[in-house]
Amino acid sequence: MNRLVNGAIAGFCATMAMTMAMRVLAQRLAYRDRYPLPPREITQDVLEPGEQRMAALTLLAHFGFGAFAGTLYELLSRRIPGLLFGPLVWAVSYLGWVPLSRILTPATRHPAERNLLMIAVHLVWGVCLALGTRELDKASRSIFAAGRLEDRQKG
Repeated sequence: MNRLVNGAIAGFCATMAMTMAMRVLAQRLAYRDRYPLPPREITQDVLEPGEQRMAALTLLAHFGFGAFAGTLYELLSRRIPGLLFGPLVWAVSYLGWVPLSRILTPATRHPAERNLLMIAVHLVWGVCLALGTRELDKASRSIFAAGRLEDRQKG
């Protein structure tokens, strides 16, 4: 149970780093390619909220999915390095379940620069996820464990 919680927390936190990278890199896209990025497109398509609630619901969905995917990382017992897991999440999502669900067209139908942006930010997410889960595991065995700190092996 601890590992699943750690995965969700690390996935949530990794989504912040990913979001920062998305914001910075999106500004470098060609003007014609600056239409909403997939988290907004998916939220808009699936939930159809009013414009006033769109940003908040997009953030909730984006961070919620990051936490969910972090949990999957832990369920897979980290057999895939974070550096590969992030792009794998991108591929399974934007080449797989998202177009199969008819939420968005496959990534192959979007400009290459947008796909490179999304792959890059998923790399950021995967690396931050792996670092976060390792740190939370160490904290669980040291500063958050029972007993005196002096009595425990340093993590």
